[in-house]
Amino acid sequence: MSRIDYFDDPNAPIANSIKVAVSAFVRDYTGNILMIRRTDNNKYSIPGGGLDVGETVTDAVIREVLEETGIAVQITSLVGIFSNPKHVIAYDDGEVRQEFSICFRAEPIGGTLETSSESKEVLWVSPRDLSALDIHPSIALRIKRALDPQDGPYFT
Repeated sequence: MSRIDYFDDPNAPIANSIKVAVSAFVRDYTGNILMIRRTDNNKYSIPGGGLDVGETVTDAVIREVLEETGIAVQITSLVGIFSNPKHVIAYDDGEVRQEFSICFRAEPIGGTLETSSESKEVLWVSPRDLSALDIHPSIALRIKRALDPQDGPYFT
């Protein structure tokens, strides 16, 4: 299913749903960041997805990272809660979802890089090389907050 992300766009469609999503800021021992290139919008992103009924948010993060990247992770801390009503995602089935994502820091504990139906590319990226990638502003904010040594989690 394809999607269009609208960010602070006065012509964006009105949201008609909200779903809890999770994402993970994963760094390896060299400081590189685990990134995917999404199949639905062709943008680079940190891995993540929707919370399923019957799982915890940390279970969802671990599952989504493994499904999208082939990398097993353990959660280390909370980056923040991102719930900007000016960021909506329109899907081709008519759903227009308001952003609501809980982002965690995680570290890799195993696995090998592999793509999935949701990720056409999986790679480790140096923070200094992020500017060369096409990253949606909402994901760039999560990365910025995860890299920021500020105290406590971010929330909107």
